[in-house]
Amino acid sequence: MRTAQLGELTVSAQGLGCMGMSQSYGPGDDTESAATLLRALELGVTLFDTSDVYGTTGAGGFGANETLLGRTLTGRRDELVLATKCGIRDIVRGTAARFVLDGTPDYLRAACDASLRRLQTDHIDLYYLHRVDPNTPIEDSIGAMAELVAAGKVRHLGVSEVTAAQLEAAHGVHPITAVQSEYSLWTRDIEDEVVPTARRLGVGIVPFSPLGRGFLAGTVTTTEGMADNDSRRRMPRFEAEALRANQRIVDTVRDIADQRGVLPGQVAIAWVYSRGDDLVPIPGTKRRTYLEQNVAAVDVELTAEDLTRLDDIAEQTVGGRY
Repeated sequence: MRTAQLGELTVSAQGLGCMGMSQSYGPGDDTESAATLLRALELGVTLFDTSDVYGTTGAGGFGANETLLGRTLTGRRDELVLATKCGIRDIVRGTAARFVLDGTPDYLRAACDASLRRLQTDHIDLYYLHRVDPNTPIEDSIGAMAELVAAGKVRHLGVSEVTAAQLEAAHGVHPITAVQSEYSLWTRDIEDEVVPTARRLGVGIVPFSPLGRGFLAGTVTTTEGMADNDSRRRMPRFEAEALRANQRIVDTVRDIADQRGVLPGQVAIAWVYSRGDDLVPIPGTKRRTYLEQNVAAVDVELTAEDLTRLDDIAEQTVGGRY
């Protein structure tokens, strides 16, 4: 696999989002997830993305995903770039997800030490502030994380789901290597302000959910039959009426895929790559089959006509993210 740059950090052009192995998308299977992690290394994936909070809504509990990565990847540490996150104490599920945020310096220091233990490593390559705590100035949170860099516990800092102003403020305290946000054909909120700001500052961009939480792969037509803990059951974009309306997006993606002899999901990821060399998508999966399909998207090239068709249809997305 080719490499890409997130600021000064060299990573594989595609990373692996690991959240779904431990929460949000039905029951986990640690055996298959571990095999998927190791297969990713074989395929040249070096960027592995997790968070201390992944597992909160699954059977494993808080820190379960970090524990899985630590147990599976021990002995392979020098082959990968390990990214994790801090700043969320809990996720409460109801009619919508409610994050319990804590960006205070004391909590972030303790969270880092706990992550290091679970990941079985002495340093984190890329440490994100997972969400901005509205009760703690972002400058204070990033200041504490900068201390972790100085202590050798962290190599690079990132921020997730921030505004352009928050990214600017964070970068003013310590250089930010990457900004992670949801970005795909049907979620393009960051294009107007966050992406231009990141590029001006030299910050890499890490899109999560480039497959639209599975929808753009053409695998989701209803939420019926999904596990009770599947977060898509509570997302407006996946309500029955919205799903029917958004099907035309998938129809266009599938038509282009058929013309190119590839899969719809590969077209969706290829669209992300078309937006710039500084984007490193991290499609999430817990199965080797889907991992292999996603990685193959690195080599899919779309024509100018394909991109125009996709841009036109993406503007018709129905329903909010959350």
